[in-house]
Amino acid sequence: MSDALAHPVHSGPDSYRYCPKCGSGLERKRVKEGEPERLVCLACRFVFYLDPKVAACTICTVDGGIVLLRRAIEPSLGKWVFPGGFVDRGEAVPEAAMRETLEEVNLQVTLTGILDAYSFPGSDVVVIVYAAEVVGGELESRDECLEVRVFPPEDLPWDDLAFESTRAALRDYVRRFFPRVRVPR
Repeated sequence: MSDALAHPVHSGPDSYRYCPKCGSGLERKRVKEGEPERLVCLACRFVFYLDPKVAACTICTVDGGIVLLRRAIEPSLGKWVFPGGFVDRGEAVPEAAMRETLEEVNLQVTLTGILDAYSFPGSDVVVIVYAAEVVGGELESRDECLEVRVFPPEDLPWDDLAFESTRAALRDYVRRFFPRVRVPR
């Protein structure tokens, strides 16, 4: 792409045409052999890496059921997901997972281990999911939630989940912690 101003580079819904350091145009170039093309400033040579966002989440249980919330915001408004959200710059990922759980469903949790990290082609988000144990709070719908519910593992709303990462993490969680429950593919 030789004319950076006429052909913006896209990363998800955002488009980047100008250098964040000097304001000149950006152009796609191969900085090193064997690497993908990067956005490079035409004037100051700044390399603008399109790094992913990191989300930290928890899956926890109350009375033997898995805590899910119905999203009150886009994307996936009205769909079910476990508590979680973006990690702030400088924030530790585990602290972000616990903070988001408290903000969204009013539960204080301790993390019992990483379930896994999930990323998918075409997505600019890496989702880190922790298994967690509830140690305080009263389950309630809070920030960015339409409602919160506890689902028995055999009754999860598989057809109404928010994201591919939600489905993958719940499959992993149910297989690990409820091995007798059948999960859909």
